[in-house]
Amino acid sequence: MPPAAPAAPADSARSKAERRARGAVDLTPGPGAGRPFVTFAAPDTYDVDDATTRLRPVARRRAPRLMAGVACLMLGVGLLGGGAAGSLLAGEDGAVTAAERFKDAAGLWHNVPVDALFPPRVRGDGAGPGGADRTWTRIAVAPDSGCEDAFDPLLSKALAPVGCSRLLRATYTDATRSQITTVGLLFTKGEQEAMQALHDRFEDERLDRRADLMPRTYPVEGTVAADFGSAQRASWHVSVLTDAPVVVYAVTGFADGRKVFEPQAAGAAVDPDAKTTIAQAGLGHDAKGLADRVERSLREKAGSGDDADGD
Repeated sequence: MPPAAPAAPADSARSKAERRARGAVDLTPGPGAGRPFVTFAAPDTYDVDDATTRLRPVARRRAPRLMAGVACLMLGVGLLGGGAAGSLLAGEDGAVTAAERFKDAAGLWHNVPVDALFPPRVRGDGAGPGGADRTWTRIAVAPDSGCEDAFDPLLSKALAPVGCSRLLRATYTDATRSQITTVGLLFTKGEQEAMQALHDRFEDERLDRRADLMPRTYPVEGTVAADFGSAQRASWHVSVLTDAPVVVYAVTGFADGRKVFEPQAAGAAVDPDAKTTIAQAGLGHDAKGLADRVERSLREKAGSGDDADGD
């Protein structure tokens, strides 16, 4: 009887591992391993109709929204209150600024260069008869002075309520050098109330139209204005300011020294229907036009108006 074939040796774990495909994972429990851990807890479930998977319950956010609404309300109230307060403050500042400008204007006669108050050349676009352009060239500037003997007695009396701090004057000639104009700046000692009262009196009583209240000239020796005296005064303009302690005036005449027996106020001479020699020559336009531009220049320097048409 042939001997039994020897039993095939059992495959060792190593040999099995060697036969396993490279990279495969061995899921065979090792020796002594217990049974797998299995849980029987109820699975998490959601409504069938819920198409999305919620990771966690979403809390209601009523409190943050309420706080945001309250914050917006408080901000709106604050803005309204701030705007009202700003308006009140702006009004107060505006009143203070007007008073300060009035006070500052009193010192312009020594704080501003003379060329700024009386420009060497002044343009008068549309300032002549029929809207013609005018140009005035400065001949001379008088030394600043007080007001003694600066005005005729009646005009001095009319201006007395506001006093006299300083008087500045300059004399100009037109482009043809045939007409002369003296323009003056009387810096007064009056407060705003006094200047307003004087302004109202000149307006109500039409004092600026009275020939016996005509300003005096400033003649300049050796120039075309050498013979420009009181007898040569032809037209004039007087303006009492209320936003500055200043009276602005101008007086005109012919450069040839002719005497004028019936002077005419600028307010009447610039009337389109005026037929007098003074009106036709444009002397009223010179007086008013030059005074207006010097006045505007003064206001610009005081910070209360537009600049004049000076070069």
